[in-house]
Amino acid sequence: MAKVTGIGGVFLRARNPTRLAEWYRRHLGVPMSDGAAVTFHWTSDETTTFALFAQDTDYFGEPGQHAMLNLRVDDLVALLDQLRASGVEVLPDAEESEFGLFGWCVDPEGNRIELWQPAPGM
Repeated sequence: MAKVTGIGGVFLRARNPTRLAEWYRRHLGVPMSDGAAVTFHWTSDETTTFALFAQDTDYFGEPGQHAMLNLRVDDLVALLDQLRASGVEVLPDAEESEFGLFGWCVDPEGNRIELWQPAPGM
């Protein structure tokens, strides 16, 4: 059975990502980049990214969704098939990039969840 293996990222909408990134740097010591993101390296093959997105991004889906989880998975294709077979809403567009495979599903409360199978060596 394909499954989630960790949290790949936490993404927040922000009215002003640059200003909010500065707040996280100054008050919490989070080493946010100028692009309003940071990747924490827990082990050589496990990372978690915290990133701020513009308020008007459509990447999260519905405008009312203020945060999106990125969950690391061991077999994206199999997991998406399992979710579809269980009646879970799976979005039709999966993507492949140098970072790996990405797919999305929607939880029962309408929150878009990003599922990520890292590329080998990530």
